[in-house]
Amino acid sequence: MKPAKAKTLFSCQSCGYQAPRWSGRCPDCNEWNSMKEEVIRKVGANRPSGVGIDSQKPMPIGEILGVEEMRLPTGIGELDRVLGGGVVPGSVILVGGDPGIGKTTLLLQALPALSTGGGNVLYVSGEESVRQIKMRGDRLHVSCSTLYVHAATSLQEIFKVAQELVPQALVVDSIQTVFTEDISSAPGSVSQVQEVACQLMWYAKRTGVPVFLIGHVTKEGMIAGPRLLEHIVDTVLYFEGDKAQAYRILRAVKNRFGATNEIGVFEMNDGGLMEVANPSELFLSGRPAQSTGSVVVSSLEGSRPILVELQALVADTGYAMPKRMANGVELNRVALLLAVMEKRLGLHLSGQDIYVNVVGGLQIDEPTMDLGIVVAVISSLREQAIDARTLILGEVGLGGEVRPVGQAEVRVREAMKLGFERCLLPKDNLKKWVPIVGMEVIGIHDIRDAFDSVTAHA
Repeated sequence: MKPAKAKTLFSCQSCGYQAPRWSGRCPDCNEWNSMKEEVIRKVGANRPSGVGIDSQKPMPIGEILGVEEMRLPTGIGELDRVLGGGVVPGSVILVGGDPGIGKTTLLLQALPALSTGGGNVLYVSGEESVRQIKMRGDRLHVSCSTLYVHAATSLQEIFKVAQELVPQALVVDSIQTVFTEDISSAPGSVSQVQEVACQLMWYAKRTGVPVFLIGHVTKEGMIAGPRLLEHIVDTVLYFEGDKAQAYRILRAVKNRFGATNEIGVFEMNDGGLMEVANPSELFLSGRPAQSTGSVVVSSLEGSRPILVELQALVADTGYAMPKRMANGVELNRVALLLAVMEKRLGLHLSGQDIYVNVVGGLQIDEPTMDLGIVVAVISSLREQAIDARTLILGEVGLGGEVRPVGQAEVRVREAMKLGFERCLLPKDNLKKWVPIVGMEVIGIHDIRDAFDSVTAHA
């Protein structure tokens, strides 16, 4: 008798959409050449069937016994800040970022501190040998007798090693290289990534061991594989930054145990990742004293105000269509503000190339920096420098009005610590304003007031 033919489906490697027939373009995400043939997965007998919760019966929420929140410190303050205070036992944390950005370095530096009470921690590498990890550990001065390194790509082998070591933390580098024998498709496919992530999640919930997963990213900067991967895990962290520069930014885009608007700032050097205690000072370092088109704005990342330098360059265009470029801010937002300036201030910008840049590579999508963009463009256009000790805050509406910003006092006090003496602020923020000694506050009603204030203090 002939063996039964294996049933197959075609899965999109970008979004996970499945179809019985191949097509050149995914009907769901419209990605070309992403449909790959995969054998329909068979759930193995070794797959965990329970998560070890107290009862399988529904219970009223008032009768469920609460437990005191316990977090494990990583020894890296910036990482603990992003996680919400530390690592929650039994959580699954996905770390993504460009190649060479510092994902492995960060976790190697954090693992020794998670070895509480002399317990073991396990680092599983599917891309590097144990000797390569050792070389990196020596460069980072990571020497811990309870840190175990294992090179494996089989999920069953990883579980076997974990059962022997009983680690207090587990790192899998990377999720796209690990495969389970229950599925016949290749490592990194949609089915493999989903099944491996699910089984690691069951392992974490059943044992209380925090699991860190390192994920590859696509050319668009998103974590490779199905979107379901980010839904399975508890926390998703992204490493941002330019590899040509020394700093790195760790940002949480999902966190079931904390806020998602906190960031951690690191500096990469020969000894690994170093915490940056004062990010504002880092982003403002090297700022010229009297440079046109340069202003300082404040971005609130979680509970931390960060001061950054925003630059604008206005030059006569040599093209029929003027160029508009923005780095660190949304280009559409810049175009909107330029249209407001032309309409409300009567400025003629149609013959000018305009470039806007946030120094340091920080990505800011907060409308608080609208007024800073307007003032920087005016400064470059009029060739009038702005006082280097002036902070500019405000959201600009289509009518040219300057709207109030949130937590203005926190931002201003941060600026005072760095020696700033003046602040352009929306007038509505001054209604309940408590005067701050040593800080001159100038209320702005619309962008014309801002223009007059800039020229008055230039």
